[in-house]
Amino acid sequence: MGEDITARRKDAHLDLCATGDVEPTGNSTLLECVRLVHCAMPEMAVDDVDLSAPFLGKRLRYPLLITGMTGGTERAGAVNRDMALLAERHGLAFGVGSQRAMAEDASRAASFQVRQVAPTVALLGNIGLYQAVRLGVEGARRLVDAIGADGLALHLNAGQELTQPEGDRDFRGGYRVVEALVQAFGDRLLVKETGCGIGPDVARRLVDLGVRNLDVSGLGGTSWVRVEQLRASGVQAELGAEFSTWGIPTAAALATVRRSVGPDIRLVASGGIRTGLEVAKVLALGADLAGMALPLFRAQQAGGFEGAEAALGVILAGLRQALVLTGSRSCAELRQRPRVVTGELKDWLAAL
Repeated sequence: MGEDITARRKDAHLDLCATGDVEPTGNSTLLECVRLVHCAMPEMAVDDVDLSAPFLGKRLRYPLLITGMTGGTERAGAVNRDMALLAERHGLAFGVGSQRAMAEDASRAASFQVRQVAPTVALLGNIGLYQAVRLGVEGARRLVDAIGADGLALHLNAGQELTQPEGDRDFRGGYRVVEALVQAFGDRLLVKETGCGIGPDVARRLVDLGVRNLDVSGLGGTSWVRVEQLRASGVQAELGAEFSTWGIPTAAALATVRRSVGPDIRLVASGGIRTGLEVAKVLALGADLAGMALPLFRAQQAGGFEGAEAALGVILAGLRQALVLTGSRSCAELRQRPRVVTGELKDWLAAL
């Protein structure tokens, strides 16, 4: 029964993200408060731009991770295969959605298995922190091995769980599990939020435990609190409405975490990243990779694999153009270029 509930929830999530109001009005990444400075004479060609980046022991052609969305049903499996193939063809990283459905019912494993279409892609498995508490290190390792993943994304989603009618209500023991998973996976472990952001205090504590990869996944894109609100009724729906704007905006989470943990921790910035210019902005603020899901998922739902590939092409062209227009040949050079931070983002940086 539990696995059926999980599977139905996954398909409901896909329906809502494909067509629903899952990005609440007023939520902002605050990337509009970041302006890159134009270089009128870049003295370079577009072909001079090198956007390659290391991740999970592999070299990506572009600093982009298609973040974990789904799994557990036939429809979800089709999404995963299309997104993995897209990543394989264009040299991106890819993460499957939560493997909870697979942990509950091994017959659902096929919806997470993408190696047949993406044999060389940098691939992340995925499990929630409080499912990992129950599964233990060996259970998490089995999930990663079963899909041939290069690493594990451990997702933090207390806001979503509290709104989800069947969600977790006990959030104890998380740091102990992180410490154990660090021992098991080392730098193949990525700890990520799911749209409410990681702040500098939590980031420092995770790094002190040995975590080397963080996805700040801030406020400004898909609100999983809102997704669960749309599924809920009664008190949970009311609380979901109240907390659907809860979180640390992506730009604020990224900039403050980078300042807090220093240059050696690999940071992914996800949460509302929609364009190549926004990818360039988070790279300039200190991200090693940008993460995105919704724009590629919606393009795939509307136009299949070809639609997703066309959408990705626009994003990558925008990223290259932003580097040329700042006179940057690489992500490292982009971080050294001047930028202007204004408005509410300045307030967040001062407060944190």
